[in-house]
Amino acid sequence: GLATFVATVADPAVGVALAVAIAVHNVPEGLCVSLPFYFATGDRWKGMKWAVLSGLSEPLGAGLGWIVLGNKVNEVVYGIIFGMVAGMMIMIVIHELMPTAHKYDPTDKYVTKSFTAGMVIMAASLVLFVYS
Repeated sequence: GLATFVATVADPAVGVALAVAIAVHNVPEGLCVSLPFYFATGDRWKGMKWAVLSGLSEPLGAGLGWIVLGNKVNEVVYGIIFGMVAGMMIMIVIHELMPTAHKYDPTDKYVTKSFTAGMVIMAASLVLFVYS
């Protein structure tokens, strides 16, 4: 949410594109949040409640950004916010997702190769954005 707010203030076209991408991402995220609750409890409303609470974090982040930053977003603030968000995502991957992936792939047949392929694809896409 905070990243979407900062992107929208800096460039409304980027903000809209980011908001659409996050909205599409929220469908599988909502399922990933709600389905374990449903299958654990058999209660659809409990799953729905947790999915909605998870989804509310984004507009709350945007609102917090608006309250704290207002229209004071410049390139430095933009870079700092996106750097912090990227750092949080990388920390989640390293601290939570990689150990879990290795738990289910103890011989490391897929995890390291997939992680490396993902990094190469992201690096290539960044290079392509610069030259497009």
